[in-house]
Amino acid sequence: MSLKYPKLFEPIKIGGALFRNRLSSSPQGYYNVAPDLFPNDDMVGFYETKAMGGFATVCVGDCIVDWKQGRHYDWLLPMDNPKMLPGLSKLASAISRHGAIPSAELSHAGMYAQASFAAGAPLLGPIDMENKYGPVRAMTEEEILHVIDAYGKAAAFAKQCGFGMVTIHGGHGWLIPQFWSRQINTRKDRWGGSFENRMRLPLAIVDSVRKAVGRDFPIEFRMSGSETNPEGYDIDEGIEFAKALDGKVDLIHVSTGNHEVLSATIITHPSMFLPDGVNLKYAAEIKKHVKTPVATVGGFTDPAHMEEVIASGQADVIALGRQTMADPELPNKARSGRDDEITKCMRCSACFGSVGAHRIFYCAVNPVIGHENEARYLPPARETKKVLVVGGGVAGMQAALTAAQRGHKVILCEKGPQLGGVLLCEDQLPFKQKLKAYLEHQAHMLSKAAVDIRLNTTVTPEYARELRPDVIIAALGARPVVPAIKGIKAADGSLAPNVLGAEDAYVHPEKAGQKLVILGGGLVGIELGLYMAGLGRQVTIVEMLPQLSVDLYSMHTLALFEEIDKRGLKIHTSTAATEITPAGVMVSGPEGDKLLEADTVIYAVGQKPLREEALALADCAGEFYQIGDCVTPKNILAATQAAWTVARDIGR
Repeated sequence: MSLKYPKLFEPIKIGGALFRNRLSSSPQGYYNVAPDLFPNDDMVGFYETKAMGGFATVCVGDCIVDWKQGRHYDWLLPMDNPKMLPGLSKLASAISRHGAIPSAELSHAGMYAQASFAAGAPLLGPIDMENKYGPVRAMTEEEILHVIDAYGKAAAFAKQCGFGMVTIHGGHGWLIPQFWSRQINTRKDRWGGSFENRMRLPLAIVDSVRKAVGRDFPIEFRMSGSETNPEGYDIDEGIEFAKALDGKVDLIHVSTGNHEVLSATIITHPSMFLPDGVNLKYAAEIKKHVKTPVATVGGFTDPAHMEEVIASGQADVIALGRQTMADPELPNKARSGRDDEITKCMRCSACFGSVGAHRIFYCAVNPVIGHENEARYLPPARETKKVLVVGGGVAGMQAALTAAQRGHKVILCEKGPQLGGVLLCEDQLPFKQKLKAYLEHQAHMLSKAAVDIRLNTTVTPEYARELRPDVIIAALGARPVVPAIKGIKAADGSLAPNVLGAEDAYVHPEKAGQKLVILGGGLVGIELGLYMAGLGRQVTIVEMLPQLSVDLYSMHTLALFEEIDKRGLKIHTSTAATEITPAGVMVSGPEGDKLLEADTVIYAVGQKPLREEALALADCAGEFYQIGDCVTPKNILAATQAAWTVARDIGR
């Protein structure tokens, strides 16, 4: 059989190891651990799933080489604690036994070691300075030598545990780039000032690790090709750093950005406003100047694109981050020509939101993430049932897919002409094309599954009883709330001529005038405002709460704020609309009562769940479940998690 992507699946030798393909699972930390921090079965499942999916390497992130002085959070892996041996050994074995190379990312936060600082340790960096966490003290010669030794000991420990590679984290603003930074490291001794002196610590760490693991053991060095912010270095310096590493490490992994600079973070982890492979240019440029193999990372989802990158010589290895959660099986599917089955990351950053709020990774488009062991060890359904799913939105599609995968006979009814639900209204948004692709993917997978899909079909209680299902899953969704504001409706009860709902505005932007006021500062209102601003409209958003109603933990929120500034949206928080007039909206807020002039007023103040409509079907089958927005309107993550869980439990 000839491979569709021969270059992507061509093995490559890195150090003394053979990578089975050019796809790497980039460093990701895992934070759902007990207070003792020992790796648990959930952690093993998280990484093992990627190895089973066919990745050549799987990197365990956030392995701290000096726990007392160098940790930025309290839930990272302490590589200087020998009690971690059995847990890390089990983790490494779980990855390697599936043919992948387990790697441990060795890191030290330096002057950003906020958790160590909170526990009483000083913030240590190249020089005396202040940062947002407190006073930073310049490291002494003894402390520098201690850190160098700590990297070597951590690498030796990783090798003892069964890891087949180590990744030295020399990017994103942590200790190593703090020392090689021309902007920060102005020391007057042998550890700073000149380029040679600023490179002394990174090269000494590489040398320490090499002595600890041996000549043939692969060492990957992760660096920022550019720190992508005015206060950091750019690609020219990145090239010089890479040239200094050339021949001393086995793989140069070129990322971007600085963890502590928010505008750079959304480039490190590309937002939905950026194209696939946005950071490839940094790796491609560095590759021109080094002989060491180069890895690129940043927003890759399409095997055809990745094949072109490898075939053109722009990089030797492609590292995937969030995509490994959206579909850990991407390598296996791409190798066997099943591209159409790959679930692609939407870059919605639900994973960042959940890990920030709960220290657990969940994925909006892959409900298995966070439940890997539950999925792997679930016994087959004991009884096959006839399942009627009512509603073809996000929740309904996932419920139908999961129920069919479990072997049930599934009928999916959607009252509209196509699957996708309310989110279809966002099809044309440039930055939501990955959402559109996800909806199309789910519909495609349903067409391949043993699911009876019935479009343009409204399910009444009578219709449901005629079908005689064993189980009904109601996923009817919700409808927009029309706020009770004076002037929002005309005398006949219809909307006033200058008022639109958000859905209508998404589908028919031509109905909106030049000057818009959007009522509601949630995700719908903000993204609609950005879309309209991109069409040249003047946009003002009015929100009653003291801040915009978005997930503060999500990386997507950072991207939204960046885009709000770029596109010139005006924001009024702690402000209530009191009346809509032909001239605009009267509001009451911190500046008192005033008129916000508008040609069109658009409301986006929330959704009302269709609970009563769903409950009308409750006695039409022996088992009845409500899921998604018809229970409580939330988001795609909540909808897919509930759908997967309910459908999974049928017939247990």
